[in-house]
Amino acid sequence: MQKVKKIPQRQCVGCRTMRDKKELIRVVKSPEGNISMDFSGRSPGRGAYLCPDPACLARARKSRALERAFETAIPEPVYDALEKEMEAHHG
Repeated sequence: MQKVKKIPQRQCVGCRTMRDKKELIRVVKSPEGNISMDFSGRSPGRGAYLCPDPACLARARKSRALERAFETAIPEPVYDALEKEMEAHHG
């Protein structure tokens, strides 16, 4: 009998739905404190997950979900950069 491989699930901080980890984009706060998108899912640091939808990023921005996940204030230019990066990657 073949073993069934378990697919890791993560919750989007914007819409709060559970999805497969590969379907989501990881937003990472590096040990230096920089916040960026991690499309490979392997960058070191604290991670939070978002759907590849700008509406989920807008919802997370409004509810301050990323600020709670990273336990730090996130300036508006960082959100703008994340939005541009998401649109460029998933265009």
